[in-house]
Amino acid sequence: MAATTPSGVATAQSRPIPTVRDTEIERTLRVYAEPLFRVAALDPQAVRIIVVNDRALNAFVAGGQNLFVNTGLLLRTTHPGQVIGVFAHEIGHIAGGHLARLNDAVGQAALISLLTSVLGIAAIAMAQSSQSREPVPGMRGTPSPGGTRGTGDIGLNQLLSFTRSQESQADQAALSFLDSAGLSSRGLLEFMELLANQEFLSGARQDPYVRTHPLSRERVDSIRAHVQRSRYASMSVPPDWLAAHRRMRAKLQAFLDQPGATLQRFPATDTSQEARYARAIAYHRASDLPNGLAAIDQLLADYPQDPFFHELRGQILFEHGRVLEALPSLRRALQLLPEADLFRIDLAQALLELNDPRLLREAQTLLTEARRTEARTARLWRLSAIAYGRDGQQGLTAQALAEQAILEGRVGEALEHARRAMRLLPNGSPGWLRAQDVETFALSMREQLGR
Repeated sequence: MAATTPSGVATAQSRPIPTVRDTEIERTLRVYAEPLFRVAALDPQAVRIIVVNDRALNAFVAGGQNLFVNTGLLLRTTHPGQVIGVFAHEIGHIAGGHLARLNDAVGQAALISLLTSVLGIAAIAMAQSSQSREPVPGMRGTPSPGGTRGTGDIGLNQLLSFTRSQESQADQAALSFLDSAGLSSRGLLEFMELLANQEFLSGARQDPYVRTHPLSRERVDSIRAHVQRSRYASMSVPPDWLAAHRRMRAKLQAFLDQPGATLQRFPATDTSQEARYARAIAYHRASDLPNGLAAIDQLLADYPQDPFFHELRGQILFEHGRVLEALPSLRRALQLLPEADLFRIDLAQALLELNDPRLLREAQTLLTEARRTEARTARLWRLSAIAYGRDGQQGLTAQALAEQAILEGRVGEALEHARRAMRLLPNGSPGWLRAQDVETFALSMREQLGR
């Protein structure tokens, strides 16, 4: 899980939005959301689900089809239906065109300021263009404090605030989507009831979700009435969704809380799979390598086909400096889940860490393949620059550095690297075209942001 690596997306104010990148958690959330995407007539592959490392209870959509959910919300939920209900409501905002109306209302200059506050400078491409060659944002996990509060000249709350009318519309869309997908709306009701008691609290004491999504008793009553008459109200989620939710929460707690707190929450007497998982992570984070390896090896003995247990074993060994020993676990994780491009990046990083020329070509191949889904990930381009540099491919090194810089909001450096790449690469080659895109985009951003 990438929450242990301090990096992030730089905003125009150089304040990173702290995110969590983890294949297991992202896959779990996408399983919840994809039935809703389909009934809402949204392309599932076009909607990004981004986990924000913030303990406040919040979720929001911004910058096009980007659905953000805080770790605080995931940790407060007790079952998948509550997360699904929140997703249905936020998808209602996307399907209802509420973001587009907000964009019209605040104007272009204000929109740029707001988006750079929330998503980072390169994310404006998501809202402004559907050109496949245009740079788009990448995020990387960080445990840094501060969350998304206080950024931007106009303010995050203004970007994310919806009117009561739009909230009611999103509620009705959510209820329709849930019924159409054959999912219970009871989780949405439970979530709204959790928030309803905050209506009369001062703004400083309210969860951000209440401040940005105006709540009323009428809305809660309307949702409750729907639940009472819905034929799907008592529909249970699949058992594997429940197990995945327990694992997701345990994993988040283990990576984000102090190891001692995790070991107290999941004592040795708790033999559930998620408790054993959390203890393995806690031992690792406490630098207790023998107990960490013993815990994960015991899990693998019982669940040898679980790619995420292999991934964790590889991470434990890698982060304790035993890189060569980590390779079999990282390779096995990818073999079991070949569509996991974050696994490819992790394996490529381990190969590069060994600094063995015989492994360089494999690392380059892995990173190239990972661009299918992770071209927005700055770490991919940083590692690509290292791989190309060791291979003497200076033009592609410059192009990779340009990609990394624009994703991290370093406009001047992006321009410098892109222009160097264009001087070194054959005119019209794929790398040259990508560098040209970065140059064009960086110049546009510099002009629009007044830099």
